[in-house]
Amino acid sequence: MKFVNKLLEAGRRNRSLLCVGLDPDPQKMPVKDVFEFNKAIIDATADLVCAYKPNLAFYEALGIRGLQALKKTVAYIPADIPIIGDAKRGDIGNTASAYAKGLFDYFKFDAVTINPYLGYDSVEPFLQYKDKGVFVLCRTSNRSASDFQDLVDNFGMRFYQSVAMRAREWNKDNNVGLVVGATYPEELKEIRKMCPDMLLLIPGIGTQGGDLELSVKYGVDAGSEKAVIVAARQVLYASKGPDYAQAARKAAKELRDKINQLRGL
Repeated sequence: MKFVNKLLEAGRRNRSLLCVGLDPDPQKMPVKDVFEFNKAIIDATADLVCAYKPNLAFYEALGIRGLQALKKTVAYIPADIPIIGDAKRGDIGNTASAYAKGLFDYFKFDAVTINPYLGYDSVEPFLQYKDKGVFVLCRTSNRSASDFQDLVDNFGMRFYQSVAMRAREWNKDNNVGLVVGATYPEELKEIRKMCPDMLLLIPGIGTQGGDLELSVKYGVDAGSEKAVIVAARQVLYASKGPDYAQAARKAAKELRDKINQLRGL
């Protein structure tokens, strides 16, 4: 099944645009074992999400045991819920091919995030996996995003606008999406107009201060879909006590329901 279809089916089944980021931080987790923590979060939220998004940095920081926990986590997530590997990879072609092979063939992610800074030959190896999703960093949610993303080229386009335009051209197999931060609602609105039918992965609500209402308003497509709204810390660490899974469910449900309310559902 193509990633976009799997994502839409999960979203419709669970009435959800919410993606929970599985970003385990040992200093915040109420249990020591990463897989145990992830398993409890998944059990508590699997009927509330359209996807899960593990950020590889949190697993790599723990070395081999972290990567083993990631592998177990991916295998545990229900098969009908898509998994987005937040890797932000970007390198020359042959290295990109190795990254794609590792992320798609070994870790079995349904989609990944990539950095397009090196240009098309760094993206193309990922696009060869036509049933997988490729989210291209476009307008990121961090405070310093404008350092490079607002630079203007000889044609008067800002860098993030050029990325959106190129990604639209690369989307020949309907497997390319864009990462656009909730912290930049006007740019989100603009990018949705440029790419009306593409998937948008929208991080930055909650701890980073992104506007949920504007993220929904400007992020969804004409059918009120194709926006994947990410929440991590506000769900994962809603409680640091033994009730962390129940608290995570409560936080996820409130977010899911608020998003649906804003969608008019």
